[in-house]
Amino acid sequence: MLNPHSIEAFVLIGFGGMFGALARYILIQFAPSRNFPLGTFMVNVIGSFLMGVLLFSNSSSSISLIVGVGICGSFTTFSTFSLETIRLLEEQNILYATVNSMGTLLSSLIAIFIAQLLF
Repeated sequence: MLNPHSIEAFVLIGFGGMFGALARYILIQFAPSRNFPLGTFMVNVIGSFLMGVLLFSNSSSSISLIVGVGICGSFTTFSTFSLETIRLLEEQNILYATVNSMGTLLSSLIAIFIAQLLF
């Protein structure tokens, strides 16, 4: 088992974090988001699915560190989700703010449930 405090663990997390952050940036840049933050919504749901796959597939500690902590940790973005929801509220767009907050929560939970069913 990999020591979570080892240099190897830090390198795996860092590599995964770099990959996850770049993947998030690319996906958000190409997702249409005129009135709704679709890119952030998508990364949070995809990240939840990946986390579910990781959890229910009994992955090794190395894979858990690189994918779970590194990739999913930097790919998903609760702070951006929160900021975009507040901006929608400031714009008086109550419908999209509600869809964003409730939709992200429900879709992310469903994504993890689907991953559990698959594994």
